[in-house]
Amino acid sequence: MATTERDQAAVSPDDCELGSLVKDTARNKVGVVMGHYGGDRVQLRPIMGGAEWDAFDVRPLTAREELNARNAARNEATRQGL
Repeated sequence: MATTERDQAAVSPDDCELGSLVKDTARNKVGVVMGHYGGDRVQLRPIMGGAEWDAFDVRPLTAREELNARNAARNEATRQGL
């Protein structure tokens, strides 16, 4: 779901594909879409796993943001020896 810098508008939670990376604009955090609930929110989980949270305002990542998030997760996994 990577987009260009032009496509920064928030999207409906129903438009987020399961497994895609999105940014929770309220928390300024990137997460993996785990599910949709109630039509007005999406459930996200950190890339490296952890507790899920509900997000109401999400937007797709730019290609650069997605690359940075995936690289950060890979570097963290390397540091932890995973």
